[in-house]
Amino acid sequence: MEHRIKKTEADYARALERLEAIFDSDATSVHAEELELLALLIEKYENERYAIGMPDPVEAIKFRMEQLGYKQKDLAAAIGLKSRVSEILNRKRKLSIDMIRKLHEKLGIPAEVLIQEY
Repeated sequence: MEHRIKKTEADYARALERLEAIFDSDATSVHAEELELLALLIEKYENERYAIGMPDPVEAIKFRMEQLGYKQKDLAAAIGLKSRVSEILNRKRKLSIDMIRKLHEKLGIPAEVLIQEY
């Protein structure tokens, strides 16, 4: 089967149907290369049409704190005072470059997320 770049919703739908039909193919089957190619074409189409933007920096911090079970006091060492953490989480103070670096190290949040305007 010949595949081309997916440009329309109809192309995309057909590609998804075909992918579903051959999805459980063995890696050594005749469909292995087609499966890989379809996955790449579908991914390209989805990235162009349904791109997901980066999360809000403050929401990313709150989410990661929740995941780790952290309280505001746990970030005080990275940001400064507990009151400063509160100001940041309540959007009353912007993150400094030093804070971004420390939060990146402590929480593992990508710096490109933290550096965004909010």
